[in-house]
Amino acid sequence: MQKDCPIYREPCHEHSCEFYIHLTGTHPQTGNPLDHWGCAISWLPILQIETSQRVNQMGAAIESFRNEMVRQNDELLRLNGDNGVRLIDG
Repeated sequence: MQKDCPIYREPCHEHSCEFYIHLTGTHPQTGNPLDHWGCAISWLPILQIETSQRVNQMGAAIESFRNEMVRQNDELLRLNGDNGVRLIDG
């Protein structure tokens, strides 16, 4: 069955169309492997879900890194002790 182009509303030209792409990877909602030719416009919702998941993973990694840096800085301050030097009076 021939699908219509979501932009031009005429039969899809498939491989001669700039928006016809080969997508491989893992479906972000089901985890099933993907190896599919299709219209990039129709894949936008799935790609946006994947992007959102990657951004969330990156945020968690940055937060974990920050927490580790704070822990190490606290440990260094504890080991260094109070040397009496104050950068700000108070």
